[in-house]
Order: sequence, then structure tokens, then C-alpha cells
Amino acid sequence: MKRKVIAMMLAAVMVTGLVACGGAAENAQQTAAEGTDESSGASAAKGTEEATVNETGVQSEEQTGKEEETMTAVEKAQAERAAATIKDVEIKEEVIPEGEAFTFVKNMKVGWNLGNTLEAHSNGQISGDELKTEEVWGNPVTTQKMIDEVKKAGFETIRIPITWRGHVTVAEDGSITVSEVWLNRVKEVVDYAVNNDMYIIINTHHDIDPENGYYPSTENYERSEAYLSAIWTAMAETFKDYDEHLIFESLNEPRLTGSTYEWNFQAGASECQDAAECINRLNQTFVDIVRASGGNNAQRYLMLPGYDASLDGAMTDLYRLPTDTAENKLIVSVHAYTPYNFALQSPQESGSTDTFSIDASASTKDIDYLMNSLYKKYVSQGIPVVIGEFGAREKNFNLQDRLDYYVYYISSARARG
Repeated sequence: MKRKVIAMMLAAVMVTGLVACGGAAENAQQTAAEGTDESSGASAAKGTEEATVNETGVQSEEQTGKEEETMTAVEKAQAERAAATIKDVEIKEEVIPEGEAFTFVKNMKVGWNLGNTLEAHSNGQISGDELKTEEVWGNPVTTQKMIDEVKKAGFETIRIPITWRGHVTVAEDGSITVSEVWLNRVKEVVDYAVNNDMYIIINTHHDIDPENGYYPSTENYERSEAYLSAIWTAMAETFKDYDEHLIFESLNEPRLTGSTYEWNFQAGASECQDAAECINRLNQTFVDIVRASGGNNAQRYLMLPGYDASLDGAMTDLYRLPTDTAENKLIVSVHAYTPYNFALQSPQESGSTDTFSIDASASTKDIDYLMNSLYKKYVSQGIPVVIGEFGAREKNFNLQDRLDYYVYYISSARARG
């Protein structure tokens, strides 16, 4: 079981990550190389445990055949890993403002998301032990050993996505109480990373729900603000004595779920304008609650997304950073699986590609646009940016292409900070 747990954990390394503009990897090529080793090794370890044994303790012919197929896949992965190379890439470095905030973000380097774990949920429904939600999407319970392995792999930062739906109760008078059981579990996992001297990002994740969470619209604003205020009040109190290695992120990809604009922000649409303003107000409430809680929260670094945490959501003039009693402690939060057709689009969908070339503008132009846009609007103006999610899914044993992608993506971020 130990072997399988580690395999599942490390396999996620090449799926999603975290990088900062205004401070990325110290050595992009080395980081990409480490990611390659971990991902390929994880695939091999996982593959060797796929075979099952029937009740008599003897493998059936069907099971043996599955094992042979699995081993063939493992052999392919091993050959792919052996042939992989780290390419050099030269990208023009921009002038980066000086300041504590940029030093802080630079020290975060490249990070890792603890995905599909504390963020897992059953649409806010819990039956029995609420801690079982951590396993409801198929991942194992997070342990100190797992986080130790993440640190050993070379990651300085971990993002811990957390869903709170199902872990809050609403009284008849409308007051909202956060589960101490769940809050204590969150604290326990955070402490695993604290024990490794890591930077840690915690948030509210899959909590967009017009009935049982928040929803960024004027119609739902009052209840949304109450919901998020209760959660951040509880979190701020719990973690106010933690040092600056702990970072709070207000929201995850706030958007109008179920609408035409869910993944398609249109600045000219009245619905998007309303949503963007609601997100600004929720971000302001978040900052005010954290600062008022005292302790180290008075000066804690805070991450704030625009609509969908997308580039468009951050670049629009409809997005604004909150006012803050602390100086230069706000970070723009962006997610960017770019270029989409390579990084995230399903291989079965039209337009998907499994190839990426550092030397081809068709591969790199979207990354260039992303990094240049964030640099011009924020970094050059003294505002740091953290890309909390990026990555590339495996397609047809394309390890070399994904390796090239990571080298170019991380190097591009580093060149802007």
C-alpha cells in the first residue's frame, strides 16, 4: 500500500503545478528534470501493482493478460524516460522591481498541488464520518510521509486546495459554523508541510454553489459574503500565529457556474460585469477579515484571483486589488493551462495535440502572451503574480514534449521575475 500511495502522489507532479512571476524556479532545467524522474518512476511503480489475484490466490488468464499489457506500458514509459533530454532555452530577462514581495515570491520557486484530496466533495452531502470526504475522489488519506516525499522531490511550496461545503452548518437564525473536526484536519495537513519548512497556500476551493456555498452575483451576494466570512474568520483565527510561510488564497476560480460565461469571461456582458464586481467585493471582505484577526495575519501575504482565476479575469479593468492596511502584501492569483490544446484538452477532442516544440511559435506563443501580459500589467508595476495551477496531461507517451513544455513555461516565468 505504501508503494501505491507514493505512486499516486508523485504521478500528480506532471499534471498540475505552481509557478510564480516575480520569482519562479532558480533552475528551470533542473526542476523539469526532477519532475520527469518522479513522474516516470511513479508510473512504473503504480503499474507493477495493477495485477490482481482471484479468490484462490491464482491469477486468471484474463488477469495475466492485463498484467502483460500493463507491463508493456511500463516498458514504454521506462524507455521514454531513458531517452528524455533537458533542452537549453534562452529567454530575454525583463527588469524586475526590487522589494520584499518579489523576494518572497522568488523563494517560493516551483510548487505542487495536493489535488483531489481536501478539495474532494460529494456536492456538499456527507453521511457519517465527514473526514471520509478526503478519500471520496479515490485518493488516499494524506500523511506526513507523503508530504515529506514532496519536499524531498525538490518542491519548496505546496498548495492545499480545500472545499468547505458539507463542513459548515447553518442555524435557523442564519449564523454559520465551521466544523472544528474539518478545521483540525486542515490544520494537521498544513502542519505536515510546516514540518518541512515549506511555503503553504490554503484556500476555499469547490465552494461555488448558489444553494450551499457562494455564488458571485448580486442576487446571491449577501449569503455568499456570510458564507465566506464564516470560513475565513475561522481559518484566520486558527492560523494567525503561523509565520509568513503560510499564504491565504481567497477563492478558487470564482465564476458563474452553469452559465454561458462559466469558462468564457466577456467583459462586455452585464452578467460578467456583475460577477467581477462581486468577486472584488468578496476579495475585499476576505482581506478585511484576515487583517482584523491580528497576530501574523496583519502582515500575511494574500493571493487574490479575478474571474475564473483566468488571464482574462486578471487583465480586465473590471478586476481590482483590494485596499489593504498592510503594504505590498497582495499577490495576483492566476491559473493557466496554456496552450490549452496541448496542456489540458482531451486527446479525443478535435484540435488536441500531444506535441510541443520550444523552437516553434505555434507551441510557445500562448505562453509568451501569458507571461508578457502578466509582466506588463502587474510585475513591472511592483505587483507579484503566482500561477497557482499549470501543467500538461500525458498524451500518447509524450514525456519529451511535456518536458520541453515545462522547461519553456518555467523559464518564461523566471525571465519575468
